[in-house]
Amino acid sequence: MDIKAPDLGVDSAEVSEIMVEVGDVIAKDDNIVLLESDKASVEVPSSAAGKVTKISVAIGDQVSEGMVLIELESADDSEESNDDNVAAEEQEANSTDDIKPESKPEPAATESKQSESTAKPATNAGKATTHALPDLGVDEAQVSEIMVSVGDTVSAEQSILLIESDKASVEVPAPVAGKIEKILVEAGDMVTNGQDFIVIMASGTDDASDSESETPKPQESAPAKTEDKPAAKTTGEPKQVAKPTNTDTAASKTEGKLTEAQVNEKLVDVYAGPAVRKLARQLGVDITQVNGSALNDRILKEDLFAHVKNSLTKQKAAPVSGNPVSSGLPKLPDMSNAEIWGETETQDLSRLQKVSIPQLNYNTLLPQVTQFDLSDITETEKLRGELKGGMKAEGVGFTILAFVVKATAYALTQHPRFNSHLSDDNTQVILRKSVNMGIAVATDDGLIVPVIKNVQDKGLKQIAIEIGELAVKARDKKLSTKDLQGASFTISSQGNLGGTAFTPLVNWPQVGILGVSEASMQPRWDAKTQNFEPRLMLPLSLSYDHRVINGADAAVFTRYIATLLADPRRILI
Repeated sequence: MDIKAPDLGVDSAEVSEIMVEVGDVIAKDDNIVLLESDKASVEVPSSAAGKVTKISVAIGDQVSEGMVLIELESADDSEESNDDNVAAEEQEANSTDDIKPESKPEPAATESKQSESTAKPATNAGKATTHALPDLGVDEAQVSEIMVSVGDTVSAEQSILLIESDKASVEVPAPVAGKIEKILVEAGDMVTNGQDFIVIMASGTDDASDSESETPKPQESAPAKTEDKPAAKTTGEPKQVAKPTNTDTAASKTEGKLTEAQVNEKLVDVYAGPAVRKLARQLGVDITQVNGSALNDRILKEDLFAHVKNSLTKQKAAPVSGNPVSSGLPKLPDMSNAEIWGETETQDLSRLQKVSIPQLNYNTLLPQVTQFDLSDITETEKLRGELKGGMKAEGVGFTILAFVVKATAYALTQHPRFNSHLSDDNTQVILRKSVNMGIAVATDDGLIVPVIKNVQDKGLKQIAIEIGELAVKARDKKLSTKDLQGASFTISSQGNLGGTAFTPLVNWPQVGILGVSEASMQPRWDAKTQNFEPRLMLPLSLSYDHRVINGADAAVFTRYIATLLADPRRILI
């Protein structure tokens, strides 16, 4: 029976590790090979149970969907073969008793060999699986709440962890249904993308696990074979780095990151796959200081995450004198004297507000300027009124914000410098080719910014639908990490809250943010009629990073958005 490569999600991937050997008896869904591409590292499970008779690939091979990985002998065929082998061995033993009694095989060796062949399927069946965190959309986030306990039975997609970053509070769902075997993080821990966080026994495998624990393992019969097995073969427990890592040169902060050239220079003698090397470049980790936990000291993604986590733990554990203030401001004066300060009351910030403070402090490092303008949206509001009824009948809330998002997205395609990021070394501007628009939404816990992807390709109706969906998910705390990551520009609308203008803060690493205030009727001079006319005017406030955007360009960009909002037909030209 041929076991073939499934759909890998890419054209091809490299065989990084082979987790079985010829002669192994494996169960269905046991991992057989580890494949790595420039996007991910994937363990490929067996689609059937049986005995491995041939391995058709080698480490370093490029495989694609449908290629044969291994060949299996089915369980039924294996049993018949075993019966024939046993009969043949008995006949051979009987014949040798008559000729050479001293050559009879020792009973201990036979028993150990048989126990090994019978114990192996139990060992591979019913293993608990370690699961990693999804992409959080940020470098790190804090575990705010653990919603389950060891021993709990959970269903797939059930919320098990609450993680908060400077952008949002996100509930992490259970990747599979099953029983919680171990929780690898604690409340208050700082976690990163891809970090192992929980061990779950998938539903229906408890009995197999019990039988595994009761089955004696022949430790003395074949020690050499056990040692040759890759570390990934036994994934029942979370992977641990075999040796203590040297974190003196690890870089978890932006200022400590190595450049890509520096990292590449250190990769020559390192045993790691392409996906791990790329991740090392993204994290800025000196990969030569990371100890691999897989076969032949190969470095896994888990080893990188463990290295960074260890570094962060040491930094947090370092003694700190006094009461540091991350904003650089001096300490508050003593306010205990009521005669001077009056009565005071202390209230805790929400978790979302607490984790937002470091991100907001970045604004003190930006030379931010705000440009103000007004847009005459009288005709646009008439158009919205004509379309609103039909949209409402379809269950779509059609507000002026949909026009603002569409006009701004179009303006960003015409002025791409506003849709960019400044490089770490301040020598380049990274231009985004797609417009991912962050929409600031006020919730009971604070401000949150979900993202609408590829706005430049969407119409007004689709934009209105997604604005409504994201707003509801934000207020119900149902936003996923994908809903919060990747913004290239942000719009903050105060709707009908009042006010004529405000200064929104640029959300680093973006270089611009557009504030929208409440529209109001104002008298405007009409040169044609030589009279003042009432017009609906929408205040716009564009804040920008002056290192990337100069004042003249900001004025042109803001006026361009105002012009598009006054006559949306210009977008169609």
